[in-house]
Amino acid sequence: MSKRSVSFTLNGKPVTLEVEPRTTLLRALREHGVTSVKRGCEEGECGTCTVLLDDVLQKSCMVLALEAEGRSVVTTEGLLGPKGELHPVQQAFIDEGAIQCGFCTPGMILSVVDLLRRHPEPTDEQIRVGLSGNLCRCTGYTGIFRAVRKAAALMKEQG
Repeated sequence: MSKRSVSFTLNGKPVTLEVEPRTTLLRALREHGVTSVKRGCEEGECGTCTVLLDDVLQKSCMVLALEAEGRSVVTTEGLLGPKGELHPVQQAFIDEGAIQCGFCTPGMILSVVDLLRRHPEPTDEQIRVGLSGNLCRCTGYTGIFRAVRKAAALMKEQG
């Protein structure tokens, strides 16, 4: 199958990739070396491949790479500050022990970023709904809920 070029902004930088038309954004990102985007179920169920596509939460296994043409894709690497400082959500996950095996963490973090954009002071129900597209098999979610609350507080402090 012949390859086609797709150009988009990845974590603030322009990229052009050569992909087969059937290649998902997940596979294209992995082949490009983006290691935070994990290959889990590849059916849109687990959330390990979650990215922000034009600031909208998206499971990259459900999008063809060619659909990213001219758009913005953000992975957890794109959340880092200009001097490499962690985003408040990333820091909160570390501080609250919301990471065990780490497989779900990048998708979880992007889901929390999206959640806190919409609900800066989320209720438990809003957290439950906001994370409903992400599965964690290790933590039991207690640490993750603590991390969401801490990230909300950190972001409120930072304005």
